[in-house]
Amino acid sequence: MFLGAAWSLILRGLRIRGMHNPGATNAAHSKEKMPPYTDFHAQRSYPMPNEPFCTELNAEQQALKEKEKGSWTQLSHAEKVALYRLQYQETFAEMNRRSNEWKTVMGGLFFFTGLTALLIWWQRVYVFPEKPITLTDEWKAQQLQRVLDMKGNPVQGLASRWDYVKKEWKK
Repeated sequence: MFLGAAWSLILRGLRIRGMHNPGATNAAHSKEKMPPYTDFHAQRSYPMPNEPFCTELNAEQQALKEKEKGSWTQLSHAEKVALYRLQYQETFAEMNRRSNEWKTVMGGLFFFTGLTALLIWWQRVYVFPEKPITLTDEWKAQQLQRVLDMKGNPVQGLASRWDYVKKEWKK
């Protein structure tokens, strides 16, 4: 934040602040638009822009605009399409077509899912400790045998379901 304020003071001191073009002295405050920027903004909800799409015309396009002032029956289909393209950037069909953005989204989703899976695998192999011995099947079997040998909770618990004579679970 301090660097931004210092830079602003330096630019204000040099009187460069607000200039876009080194040749123009007060280009930022003029009412004229700079050449690449126009007020063209067409969308489906408001398809009539304030300005035409092409504002700077070459000689061929100017000749076509002059021909436009005459009878439209003398214009070919290609000339009518060229006149439309001078006025508008896209047709309604082009505006309404589906985009392929979903492919980018799904690609990003799969990429980050794979990256996350790789990170989890790496953590399981190199970061997390080994499983404790109490989670092995051998340990669990020994623990169960110990509870049965001690006859733990013989009325309604585990020992009540074990047949001590046949050495198997009651059916």
